[in-house]
Amino acid sequence: MAKVLLINGSPHEHGCTDVALQEVIKTLQKRGIETELLWLGNQAIPGCIACGRCFQSGRCVFDDKVNEVNARAGEFDGLIVGAPVYYGGPCAQITAFLDRLFYSSHGCWADKPASCVVTCRRGGATAAYQRLLMYFQMSNMPVVTSQYWNQIHGNTPEEARQDAEGLQTMRTLGENMAWLLQCIACGRQNGVQPPAREPFIATNFIR
Repeated sequence: MAKVLLINGSPHEHGCTDVALQEVIKTLQKRGIETELLWLGNQAIPGCIACGRCFQSGRCVFDDKVNEVNARAGEFDGLIVGAPVYYGGPCAQITAFLDRLFYSSHGCWADKPASCVVTCRRGGATAAYQRLLMYFQMSNMPVVTSQYWNQIHGNTPEEARQDAEGLQTMRTLGENMAWLLQCIACGRQNGVQPPAREPFIATNFIR
């Protein structure tokens, strides 16, 4: 059975972001996909300090949930990240977490379908959504879309539950994630292998 990790990056465990993720979870489970929800909590999360230690040890120098999640990457077939919008972008907790998660992951999330959801009172959702997509797009992760940008509106969980279109967008995301995971599993059973990749080339523009 495929399994999807959903990360709630909001400092509020049961806020609007949880409303959005729970709608995705219900759909995934209905389609036979196992889910695990991780709340990052409401304590400060260190950002990447570019020390490079992860390239030597294989682990981030800050030994917290980043290392725990990377160590378990093999358990998950897909990833969905959720965050509220602060000042037109995703909250600092989630970007600090994801900066370190992907920088220290050494490619262990490649080929796993991924997506993100954002919640906001009124504006800034698309900018925050685009920011979160960057992590997946440069990590060789197929991006799962929906019928609209994955956003839900509301200042409280009660208001978010009234966003009928937003909730439907979350359900469609869940359906699309389940479908893609099933397609990948079917391909694997029939001998379809992940893409072969060239050695990484880094081009710096100052000579």
